[in-house]
Amino acid sequence: MERKLRVGHWGVMPDRPLPKQAVVVVNVHSRKGEQAFEEACERLGAVGIEVIERHAVDDPDQMRPIIRRAIADGAPMVIVGGGDGSLSTTIDDFLGTETVFAFLPLGTANSFAKTLGIPVDLEGAIDVLANGARKRIDVGYIDKDFFANAAAMGMSPLIAETVPNKLKKYLGMLGYVLWAFRVAFKFRPFRLYVDDGSKVHRVWATEARIANGTHHGGVELVESARVDSGEIVVQAVTGRSVLGLAWSWFATVFKLSSRQATVTEFHGAKLHIKAKPPQPISIDGELSARTPVTVGVARAAVWVAAPREQAKAAA
Repeated sequence: MERKLRVGHWGVMPDRPLPKQAVVVVNVHSRKGEQAFEEACERLGAVGIEVIERHAVDDPDQMRPIIRRAIADGAPMVIVGGGDGSLSTTIDDFLGTETVFAFLPLGTANSFAKTLGIPVDLEGAIDVLANGARKRIDVGYIDKDFFANAAAMGMSPLIAETVPNKLKKYLGMLGYVLWAFRVAFKFRPFRLYVDDGSKVHRVWATEARIANGTHHGGVELVESARVDSGEIVVQAVTGRSVLGLAWSWFATVFKLSSRQATVTEFHGAKLHIKAKPPQPISIDGELSARTPVTVGVARAAVWVAAPREQAKAAA
């Protein structure tokens, strides 16, 4: 990686509580962002967190300049409200800084919040900001694009590329499921190649997840992934059948003992991925890359606000 990161203490700092001052930036185009903005600012004040700046952003592209300025000005914590897409587009700016990244899950899947154990209701998420702990986590990367939680190729990018905004806004996860049935007939399996530096592994796949965190699409799919492990996980749903992919999802969601037989995993600090035919990749829900790519982790790169119990477990 070309970017130099200042990586401090590994894991949780129990003697350093979360800051009591924060800049709040909310994407009001996220599923619950518009109605949550005012309530969030009020609740933050009620739990003793001073909102030194507040920004309700209509255009998600406006989020990064605001966040960069806040970090440059020395904001102790920046609270980003939005979905996984908002997370993906802003996480880069926190790398190697002392500013704590805090997240209000206001989207549809809220996978990163679930990975960290943050409640997806506003009251619970703000309780974490008031009573949680700092945790330093790995940040995944795909080539030069950093991400916090997970990326995917296969069915997920096909859904992400085509799902109507109104469908996911008003129906949430149900909208994604309904759209998956619609686009399934367009889907084709692909040949996946994973080079771990000593061997090139080849499998047929219907989906592949590039995981720094455990959750994808709002569901715990990659149980072996850890945001502080120093490794990236590539999990392939093996086979050539869409029905096999559906069964893998079903078995995983309901924690059936057969779920592990539907996937193959590859672990490493850095992996090289190719696919035939080349595959688009959705990163934290946003279509952002295409194979071939190099994936890995920047270790202990970002301070995040996490529930105290979860942070202690990872220390």
